[in-house]
Amino acid sequence: MALNGSTSGLALTPAPQELPLRDIHLPAEIGFWPIAPGWWLMLGLLLLTGLGLLLWRRQRQRRHARRLALRRLARLEGGHGRELAAALSRLLRQSALCYYPRTEVAGLCGREWLAFLDRPFPDAPFSHGIGRVLAEAPYRRGSAYDAEALRALCRDWLMRLPPAPVARGRAK
Repeated sequence: MALNGSTSGLALTPAPQELPLRDIHLPAEIGFWPIAPGWWLMLGLLLLTGLGLLLWRRQRQRRHARRLALRRLARLEGGHGRELAAALSRLLRQSALCYYPRTEVAGLCGREWLAFLDRPFPDAPFSHGIGRVLAEAPYRRGSAYDAEALRALCRDWLMRLPPAPVARGRAK
């Protein structure tokens, strides 16, 4: 160790080469992982938004067939007689084919068709009420029935369709 200092005071200071100094070390680079809590929150919100949009779209598609059927029913307001009964029966069958398997619906006619339409109702309005007209009127001339009550029954049946179409078994 060398002595540096003035003559008036003796101070011992080591030479710079002898000091135990180390070179400056920079901290390690910040890595990608683990991510900060704010990014976790952003990722969670993004996933929830995507899931919400997916569920909203599926629900909207599920109700699409019902909305179309209700619009077509509204266009049948002025009809009466055999033509109205046949058109209502076709509309209900097309709607049923959208929501139920083809093998379950397509071959139904007469009483079986009316029994199928009665499923959502406790009082069987198609088999024992105004709905009988759907099986009889298209083949009978001069059938008299309450067209407005029949349309209301068909509207009620369309509103009671299941919330989602059942898996369809379509023949190719």
